[in-house]
Amino acid sequence: MSTIAETKTYLNYVNGVWQTSSSDEVIASINPANKHEVVGNVQSSTKADLDQAVAAAKEAQKAWRKLSGADRGNLLFKVAQVIEDNLNDIAETMTREMGKTLPEAKGETNRGVAILRYYAGEGMREVGDVIPSTDSSALMFSKRVPLGVVGVITPWNFPVAIPIWKMAPALIYGNTVVLKPATEGAVTAAKIVECFDKAGFPNGVVNFVTGKGSVIGQGLAEHKDVNAITFTGSNQVGQGIGRTVAGRGGKYQLEMGGKNPLIVAADCDLDLAVDAAISGGLKSTGQKCTCSSRVIVQSSIYEEFKAKLLDKVKDIKVGNGLDESTWMGPCASEGQYNTVRHYIDKGLEEGAALLIGGDQPDGYEDGFYVNPTIFDNVTSSMTIAQEEIFGPVLALMKVDTLGEAIDLANDVEFGLSASIFTKNIDHILTFIDDIEAGLVRINSETAGVELQAPFGGMKASSSQSREQGQAAKEFFTTTKTVFIKG
Repeated sequence: MSTIAETKTYLNYVNGVWQTSSSDEVIASINPANKHEVVGNVQSSTKADLDQAVAAAKEAQKAWRKLSGADRGNLLFKVAQVIEDNLNDIAETMTREMGKTLPEAKGETNRGVAILRYYAGEGMREVGDVIPSTDSSALMFSKRVPLGVVGVITPWNFPVAIPIWKMAPALIYGNTVVLKPATEGAVTAAKIVECFDKAGFPNGVVNFVTGKGSVIGQGLAEHKDVNAITFTGSNQVGQGIGRTVAGRGGKYQLEMGGKNPLIVAADCDLDLAVDAAISGGLKSTGQKCTCSSRVIVQSSIYEEFKAKLLDKVKDIKVGNGLDESTWMGPCASEGQYNTVRHYIDKGLEEGAALLIGGDQPDGYEDGFYVNPTIFDNVTSSMTIAQEEIFGPVLALMKVDTLGEAIDLANDVEFGLSASIFTKNIDHILTFIDDIEAGLVRINSETAGVELQAPFGGMKASSSQSREQGQAAKEFFTTTKTVFIKG
């Protein structure tokens, strides 16, 4: 790996060269398990740095698009192997930088490897269709072609998987990219870009620029030579990016928030439902866009479910994610910690009953830790039932009927993921038809996305396009129709 890892200063990567920002300023990435430890510094880049990266991507795209899909795929295969060879280092960096437990970090890095290999294979798939013409002596066909330069703006909660699931399809379909990661995951993202460099990617095809969202993220959205933006992050930022890109005629893809319900029907396997609420809601410290935030339980089993849930939650081990016995790590940053504490205070203020948690574990004052937190007596009008918390907080809600449960589940602005636990096929079919969510899961936790399947939300969770699988082709290409007459 590059010597920049040894100096703990991570540079921008532009046109195949690691280079400092023209500002000479850096931003410290802090270990959320120990706020006194700097994991690494990244560049606080300027608009001039971004312009240089976009220009490099635009120039490189001329040759990159001319390569065969097989040749582009072979390079993605090489990147996958380099990441796999450096998996432990990347995963440990992820844990130190944003607090994800080491087993989860290793799993995410392995997923990045799998995504690269999947899209490497896409280089050998069809890119168009032959279409019958009314002229029998003519040939007409469609051909998918790349967009050009794609700006990739990614969050901190999946600093390996999300950049890769955006970059890999963009690249295999002939686009070049400029990656702007969230600062809290930028050191980990730099290690991924090092793998592209080591694998021998052509200069300018992959570019990496770190810095403030207001400068680099907004700069990508505004840039006339950036043909498309793919973004994952908050609703407020995403909506602003969408307006900016649309205003100049660019293409954009937004994946944003969720307030995902898990419905527990009276006829379910109760133990499985409890395990799903814990895993889907509290694992990764609740820092997944698909995590369970609201647990909606039928009244006839409500008290039994609650008792089983509390019994298991009290045994969760919170701590430094590098300790493999730790089940849940810290919030990713001081800002996220303060956000979670704000919502806990808001829940208490609005009359929800705190059953467990809501505080910081003893002995962990140097990190941004919050104990697993469960609220009872939550109503749909409460802030903690409506707004995304992105922390280890579950809101329990009681209903009498399945219809009431679905209405309650849909009573939010988001529509990303939803789950139900039931053995009744009628309940399952009703739920599938009536729930307003892009990802619908039966007898499984709300969190969890398979790389070969389309992923995206409804309502305010998404711009309605889909990521991953072959659905990614819809965003990262445009269609050219060809008519040939001899």
